[in-house]
Amino acid sequence: MQIFVRKIGNIRHILPINERLWTKFDLLRTLVRRDLEARYKGSVLGNLWPLLNQLSQLLIYTYVFSVVLKVKLSLKTLPENNFTFGLWLFAGLLPWIAFTGGLIQSTSSVVGQPNLVKKVVFPLTLLPLVPILSTFIESSLGLMALIFFVAVTSHTLHATLALLPLVWLTQLLLTAGLGYLVAGLTVFLRDIPQTLGVILNIWFYATPLVYPVSAIPEQWRSLIFWLNPIAAIAEIYRDIVLVGEVKHWGQWGVASMIASIIFCCGFTVYKRLRPAFADVL
Repeated sequence: MQIFVRKIGNIRHILPINERLWTKFDLLRTLVRRDLEARYKGSVLGNLWPLLNQLSQLLIYTYVFSVVLKVKLSLKTLPENNFTFGLWLFAGLLPWIAFTGGLIQSTSSVVGQPNLVKKVVFPLTLLPLVPILSTFIESSLGLMALIFFVAVTSHTLHATLALLPLVWLTQLLLTAGLGYLVAGLTVFLRDIPQTLGVILNIWFYATPLVYPVSAIPEQWRSLIFWLNPIAAIAEIYRDIVLVGEVKHWGQWGVASMIASIIFCCGFTVYKRLRPAFADVL
């Protein structure tokens, strides 16, 4: 994963971006690489641990919902069996894992770096992005495994995979916006991480991740999709990777607008609070 982060720097010669922004980009890339290196430093499996953690959740949820509760699922591109349900489940869990992992870690991104906060020349806007991008890159291992299993099962790679970068943009805007918000508020309200944990637990079961949309009462389906951007993102992942056909264009558009608004609001709040960080820490 560190190699992937280094390779991103090669695009600087292609895009017409001014030198000041490239300097910040290079710093962010360095911080993300160091964060990834430090997470599993000294462990035997290293950065394979995120993939193993994701696969373990897949096995647990597949067993509970497919074997114990006997939830059935039919997709036109895949055979109807427990393994297909596991792939469907994994496709929805991947954006959720990246979203919650980055968001939870971003709460301590400012309070955990008092030395950097008190440096006048350090761009504090980068701090919440580091855990968000690190967790997102880690989730890419699970995504590659999912694409591999789908290709083996269905004997095809869907052309819709080319749309994944656009879905990632929506996902990152949503995560970064909320990350900026909770990172800034945590400096002044240390109850934010605990509160966020409760909210995410409720959010998880209010999102059709481990159960199909058809299980939601019909009068609530539209509300869940149009007001819960992570639900739309999870379904788009399933459309793109599993089905090969985007069925939720409208929900994706609304999720993108909501994510953009949340990013602008979260970033604005963070910038307003930023001058007081050094005084509090």
